[in-house]
Amino acid sequence: MNPDISHPTGKADSLKQWLDDRLGIGEIFHLVQKKEVPVHRHEIWYYFGGMTLFLFMVQVFTGILLLLYYRPSAENAFESVQFIMTEVQFGWLIRSIHSWSANLMIATLFIHLFSVFFLKAYRSPRELTWVSGVLLLFIALGFGFSGYLLPWNQLAFFATKVGTDIAGVVPFVGEFMLRFLRGGEDVTGATLTRFFGFHVAVLPALTTALIGFHLLLVQKQGMSVPPSLEGKPVKTMKFFPNFLLRDLIGWILAIGVLAALSAIFPWELGEKADPFAPAPAGIRPEWYFLFMFQTLKLIPAKIWIFDGEVIGVLVFAVGGLFLFLVPFIDRPGKSGKSKTSSALTIAGILVVLFIVGMTIYGYLD
Repeated sequence: MNPDISHPTGKADSLKQWLDDRLGIGEIFHLVQKKEVPVHRHEIWYYFGGMTLFLFMVQVFTGILLLLYYRPSAENAFESVQFIMTEVQFGWLIRSIHSWSANLMIATLFIHLFSVFFLKAYRSPRELTWVSGVLLLFIALGFGFSGYLLPWNQLAFFATKVGTDIAGVVPFVGEFMLRFLRGGEDVTGATLTRFFGFHVAVLPALTTALIGFHLLLVQKQGMSVPPSLEGKPVKTMKFFPNFLLRDLIGWILAIGVLAALSAIFPWELGEKADPFAPAPAGIRPEWYFLFMFQTLKLIPAKIWIFDGEVIGVLVFAVGGLFLFLVPFIDRPGKSGKSKTSSALTIAGILVVLFIVGMTIYGYLD
């Protein structure tokens, strides 16, 4: 018997059937309803992945609003941001939310990454989930680096100059990277235009593809449990609606935190960039780059016959490569246990302490 399309319920059923025939949404809903999430004392760490995704969506929404008024040129960038903050209704609030959500997104991404690391959630068959997550972390740092220059203020100008100088010391490819990032020999309007292209086109396209791939893997493989609970009966809860509603509560709290930070501590603009002015005193990058910046400052200019800064950059590069390879290093042996697992956990603790310690030292220095 055909549904009565004159009735609202009948129309809804017809629309649902029409979409299901073309998009297969019934299978998606069935998969979501079937998915379950383990319940244990470490389950709070599961929520940071969703929180990071939510903050990325805030970035996209507020970024689109800012794009309506922003002009990516050395002559107009600063003035366009100034116009957004002083003339556009609630423009100052949108810009502050965009800036604060960027910082919170990177913070939750770091927490998510290290929680996955310490819970050993990267083990087989989740190696590609880990690799895609690490790539997303590096892209998020690229968002932060490229977006920092866009207001074209004095602090961002010189911080970008220092940051690209560091990229320029990489052996063999340093000179190419320097010119590629700057669009020339110096930080100029060409650099601003290039960073704008990275920030609003290249990086968002890569991020969207990687997030889709990452979520597909998470959906396919489900949530892992800590090694201590493997092989034991573990309680579960439905992803929809139980886990999703808890996730939504976190998102609502995040909106409240963002609104409070943006209203109480609005993001400042500073002075317009002047390439001929001296660098501001105490210049330093954003907090998520500060531990690297501070480490490079402490390394001697020369270590034996090698340039100290080059050695520092290479060490961080090797550390980034090691992060990618973690799932392939922590492999179970013939006994089913990994000989490197405990060593990796100790190394992870030391890395976290190093990052936190050097960041605090950077602010106190």
